[in-house]
Amino acid sequence: MTTPAVLLLAYGSPDSLDQVEAYYTDIRRGNPPTPELLAELTDRYRAIGGGSPLSRIVEDQRAALETELARRGRPIPVYAGMRHIAPRIAAVIERMADDGVTDAVAIPLAPQASMSVEGYRRAVDAACAALGDRAPRIAFVASWCREPAFIEGLAETTGEALARFPDPAAVRLMFTAHSLPQRVVDAGDVYPDELVATSRLVADALGREAYDFAYQSAGRTDEPWLGPEILAEIRRLAGDGATELVVSPVGFIADHLEVLYDIDIEAQGVAREVGIHLERPRMLDDDPHLVSALAGIVERTLPPTGAAFPAASAGR
Repeated sequence: MTTPAVLLLAYGSPDSLDQVEAYYTDIRRGNPPTPELLAELTDRYRAIGGGSPLSRIVEDQRAALETELARRGRPIPVYAGMRHIAPRIAAVIERMADDGVTDAVAIPLAPQASMSVEGYRRAVDAACAALGDRAPRIAFVASWCREPAFIEGLAETTGEALARFPDPAAVRLMFTAHSLPQRVVDAGDVYPDELVATSRLVADALGREAYDFAYQSAGRTDEPWLGPEILAEIRRLAGDGATELVVSPVGFIADHLEVLYDIDIEAQGVAREVGIHLERPRMLDDDPHLVSALAGIVERTLPPTGAAFPAASAGR
């Protein structure tokens, strides 16, 4: 007899200022941020209210997905684990094993495949290896950037933002996503292609032929990161005569620092400086479109009730 479950995987973020240093130390593989960098990061979290809402949003997503699966006739538990803050992925997978879970679908809450998503896979594999025969079999979903309900949600929220302008058709539209080091793409990472796929599908759903694309939130390293960069692109658009712009961060699904600060404060500041009226769509968070997308993935990935994943599945 099998006991199925779902595991949502998220990056995690500090929900209070006193967690910022430990969080970034973990991201930096045990190297604490310099006092100057820590001060800057703490100021950014202070500017968005003293912490990120991401952990709360992930819990809302987890609960909403569990409810939706039950409504669809699959009343199974949904867990959520974080890479860089509690509850950690390894601890959550151990709890799943303690709860008797034998088979699970692991879904990173990042729609596009990338080296970052592979980091989730490594965390899952390491946790399962540590548990040995107790580990559940886990099917890992590496990409869901074309999921229809996800695209519908992005089109709806982006359309709402465009509708705030008197003439939506005349507004410039820019999609964005988190940047990655250029070396990753040079090594064959599919991330840019995944972003093109999502952006094109959303633009098509909106009936928009043309759109712009920029990367945001690049890391603070000396190596090149993917571009064009959002702030430079906003200035370029202003130079081209643009005065109205919607920035839709299709690489993110929830409110967090990279949205609430990098777009709502930093990009907005540059837009005002160059005379552009910038609007951002609401994030999907636990929107029914997103929950429906995740539920559809689970339904397609989980074996029929009572059946188990093949032995080759990750985790055992």
